Amino acid sequence: MKDLQGKGAVVTGAASGIGLGIARAFAERGMKLALLDVEAGALEAARAGLEAMGAQVTAISLDVADRAAMYAAAEEAEEFLGRIDILCNNAGVGYAGVSLDAVPDGDWDWVLGVNLGGVINGVQAFVPRIIAHGAGGHVVNTASIGGHHVMPGWGHGVYSTTKFAVVGLSEALKDDLGTHGIGVSVLCPAAVDTAIYQGGRNRPARYGGPFERPAVHPLTEALKSGMKPIEIGRWVVRAIEDDVFYIFPHPLTRELIERRFERIAQAYEWADRVRGEVEAGP
Repeated sequence: MKDLQGKGAVVTGAASGIGLGIARAFAERGMKLALLDVEAGALEAARAGLEAMGAQVTAISLDVADRAAMYAAAEEAEEFLGRIDILCNNAGVGYAGVSLDAVPDGDWDWVLGVNLGGVINGVQAFVPRIIAHGAGGHVVNTASIGGHHVMPGWGHGVYSTTKFAVVGLSEALKDDLGTHGIGVSVLCPAAVDTAIYQGGRNRPARYGGPFERPAVHPLTEALKSGMKPIEIGRWVVRAIEDDVFYIFPHPLTRELIERRFERIAQAYEWADRVRGEVEAGP
């Protein structure tokens, strides 16, 4: 998709952070926008800011983990946009500082519901509408470098579980949608200057209600010095234009990926060494 002018885009988690950065980058290209987010007040502020840039915008407040709400939003967004060309499944919550053996059931359900369930719901609700108009399009799913690498000592296993899943979902989706002329990208940033670590402020009552994490954590320090959301948004725009699948905006994460594949290669080497003994039995 080389010409984004006038195209219709849906962005979840669009009231702040990366989602708002993506929306602003789309507005710079003259796109029509449907913003989805659970924070109604911040969502309205985002809408007003984007309209001040000259963009045509509608704002829909919902919880992406609510599938029925997502189906309703798809109908509303399509009516406003005329046609949905791009879907950005970006909504997500951070979760760190808790070892997997200590994670409450409600937090598992909450993080899985937003970070993975929200992407699934986005695919279910919006992708058939992109397929139906027959003009192609693009889907961007926000994962994380945490979808390829687990940072030791950070206690973000729940978060990484969801992001690894989003990477796998995206790889499968790319294969499935290729025949429809719909591109797929998976966004895998490292530190971005957002408040994702404080996502507990939006935890619904059914999962235990809002909460605050400690103000000091290695992740919060990393986020403060991270990329600005608008920078990430412009990376997303370029990836759509160039039809690039993996989006790795942070060059320093390349070493993490290479080390992971080195560990995998070493595991294969070990398997080759012991294969004869294993197959021979005791």
